[in-house]
Amino acid sequence: MNEQQIALGAKYLQQGRLVAFPTETVYGLGANAFDAAAVNRIFLAKGRPADNPLIVHIADYATLPQVASHVPAQAERLMQAFWPGPLSIVLPKSERIPTVVTAGLDTVAVRWPNHPVAAALIRQAGLPVAAPSANRSGRPSPTLAEHVAEDLGDKVDLILDAGMAAIGLESTVIDVSSGEPTLLRPGAVTVEDLEQILGPIKVANAHPSPDQPVRSPGLKYTHYAPRAPLYLYLGEPKAVVQAQLQSLSELKSEGKNVGILTYDEYRDQFPAANVFSLGCYTQPAEAAQRLYQLLRRFDEQEVDIILAHGYPSTAGLRLALQNRLVRAAGFRLLWV
Repeated sequence: MNEQQIALGAKYLQQGRLVAFPTETVYGLGANAFDAAAVNRIFLAKGRPADNPLIVHIADYATLPQVASHVPAQAERLMQAFWPGPLSIVLPKSERIPTVVTAGLDTVAVRWPNHPVAAALIRQAGLPVAAPSANRSGRPSPTLAEHVAEDLGDKVDLILDAGMAAIGLESTVIDVSSGEPTLLRPGAVTVEDLEQILGPIKVANAHPSPDQPVRSPGLKYTHYAPRAPLYLYLGEPKAVVQAQLQSLSELKSEGKNVGILTYDEYRDQFPAANVFSLGCYTQPAEAAQRLYQLLRRFDEQEVDIILAHGYPSTAGLRLALQNRLVRAAGFRLLWV
């Protein structure tokens, strides 16, 4: 990455402009977290609902008191274990953070990303950066700079390109602001990882009511969705593949252009057209990195419908994968 580009990005953030930048999870769309007008530009560029809070990114502990009014002991333990990294921690917010960042809540989600470009950008800007994923609201998150350009175009002032995101799924979000640790969004820091540090944790309701305020992005609206409707098949692998094949035959007889999302082990059972593999079924990290890129490839192929293979197990990273697939499907779930 060109150091001059990072310096330009830092200058733009100081000026209240929008900068898309890479993290280890996905690309983010950043603005000065202290500047309400700049943050509002994020919502306008993305078409993001105003009641969907943002995550604030920092690159050192010295900035934390400017963002959070209090850091509970549980949060300190998590920071020591997982920062910098793909973990966002919900804390009581400081008065310096505008309400537009937090959707009017008295809490703020904070993360220290583990990516050299993100860290350098934030440090050079000298301010915390509010940043959701750098895509149109509801679309698959960007794991490449070209995805940002495709979705946002000239709505972003600068895109810093550092290749493909290593993880491919958004950060884990945990709320420790009220005493009871609660997982709000699963990610690469798994439930099992968190419980090694804190003991048993609560998992938030995956289906909050429309009028219920939420403390994390990714909870309330349809997210990560390709343009075509996606149906998620759940069950044992052989049964899922047979159900996909039956649906494929029926839909093709109706003249539909069908996309199949599957795994290497089952790829050969499907015809060649519009069949994409997430990788080895037993390697969820590979599937996580590929997921959003493949959902966008279905858009390029202009499919009418997508039949996707889910996971029967939700241990470890599979919980995050299943979470994203369920939301990409808009909860169109088919148990077989």
